Order: sequence, then structure tokens, then C-alpha cells
Amino acid sequence: MIVAAGLTPAWQQIVVLERLRHGEVNRAREVHWCASGKVLNVGIALAHLGATAETISLVGGPPAQAIEAEFSRLGVSRRWVQTSAATRVCTTILEADTGTATELVENASAVTPDELAEFHAAFRESARSADVVILTGSLPAGTPANYYRDLIAGIEARVIIDGRGPELTAALAEKPFLVKPNREELARTIRREISTDEELIVAMRELNAAGARWVLVTQGGGAAWLTSAEKCVRFEPPQITPVNPIGSGDSLAAAIGWSLDGGEDVPRAVQVGIAAGVENALYLLPARLSADAVIGRANTVMMQSVP
Repeated sequence: MIVAAGLTPAWQQIVVLERLRHGEVNRAREVHWCASGKVLNVGIALAHLGATAETISLVGGPPAQAIEAEFSRLGVSRRWVQTSAATRVCTTILEADTGTATELVENASAVTPDELAEFHAAFRESARSADVVILTGSLPAGTPANYYRDLIAGIEARVIIDGRGPELTAALAEKPFLVKPNREELARTIRREISTDEELIVAMRELNAAGARWVLVTQGGGAAWLTSAEKCVRFEPPQITPVNPIGSGDSLAAAIGWSLDGGEDVPRAVQVGIAAGVENALYLLPARLSADAVIGRANTVMMQSVP
């Protein structure tokens, strides 16, 4: 059983243009709407992979009805905590001529202490029966930085955190199984620039020393790095021409959880996860994965242990 949990979902508009021209009228070639945001992407990806999983998130306002309708249509197990604040709406602009993706991101609104407490209770109830927990996304405005730490305190499941900054730093005290910032997020978390691979590995090992059993750092379509106290592994994904890269990190996190729940070791789970991220980028809507395609692509992800 896998629990995907997060507090900042989104209702997503995807607009396909020939080319984005600033200061001009831009007419869309295609427009699509879908449930998105990190936690919803993880939940949708898990469902498409065939995992036994539940998604827990905050939802509110008119987008909540659209998100529920889509999760019902897709058959995704979910548990919503209703909020007085409306779920944010974000926009992805894809340029057909250049392959460029531009994100217009609305920050998540603040939620009340009672809503945070209700989410905490729902999460803890579901996490008791989970083997893997994927905690993903930023915190709503005004949420205490130790909220993730308190969520996972004492739970037995292997915890994957896709986060950054003070909330990630605080959560390290509870020794999460794996944390997954990208390179920029890692630099923001440790509060210094990372210019070389050697500096990257040093920074990752700082998170290992602070409590994370495994640290995975992604770099878009570039190499990914995995460290523990004893191991360092470099992964090289295959090069593709992406259709829409949004949701690739979320698909990666979902496939890692799915693989761990299926008994794979961590390097293999990461290899499968990277394959899922690559597969996701080949489709217009995020996280609509094929398990067979992900497994078939996994062996194209090169994996090398680094001394």
C-alpha cells in the first residue's frame, strides 16, 4: 500500500501555441484541463502503474469538483480534506515550434489551523497501513515549516519526500527513507551554490548525515545522482524530444514508490523512476503512464556506481 500525500494540488490548464509572442494576441492551437500539482500527479501516476495506493490532499472551491470528477473517471483512490480556500489554478504554455514549456504558477492559498489538523489526522490514519509514503509539494502559505516532520513522526512506512527548503530540513530529523530535491532545490535547502558534481555530492551527503537514508537529485533531462552514507550512483537518462516535461519529477517519485513496494532495491527503483519521468515527458497530459512502457524503458537508463 502506497500513500501519496500533499497540500498544494492544482487544476491545470495546458495551452498549446505555435509560438508564444510577448505583447501580442496568442491564439491557442489546443487547450486541455486536468488535475495536476505534484501530489495529484503522483496519485494519477500510481494508479496508471497499477499500484495499490491512496491519494490524500486538500481541495476547495470550484476546482475541487473538477478534480474529484477526474479522479473518479480515472479510478484513482482518494481522500479529500475540504478547505475554504479554492484550489489554485496553474497554466502550462507549450510552444509547438520550439518545444519550450512555460509555467504560470499560482501559489497555494493559506489554509486554517483546523484544516491542517484535519489533514494531519487523515494522513496519520492512512499511513498506519502504508508500506511506502510519498510526501510531495510545497506547503500552503503560513503553514509551519515543521509540518512535514510532525506528519511523519514515528510512522513505520518508508517515507519519500519530494520537497525543499525549511520543510525538508526540518523533516530530516525523522530520518526519511529517501528525499528527492532537484539540483536547484538542493542548493536552496543548503543555502549555497552548487557548481560542480563534487560539490553536489558533498551537499547530498550533508542531507544523508542529517537523517536521510538516501538522497536523489535530478537535473531535468541531465544526469541524476543517488547517495547514501556508503554509496554513490550516477544515472544517465536517454535523450528524447519532450512533448510536455511537466509532471516528470512526480512520475519519477511515483515509480520509485511503486518499485520499492514491489520489492526492488533502491538503485533499481530509481532507474525505473527515471524511466517513468522520461516516459511522462512524451505525452501531453502529465502522469498518464503505462507500466509496460516504463519497465521497457528502464534498461535504457544507464547506471554507474561512483567511487
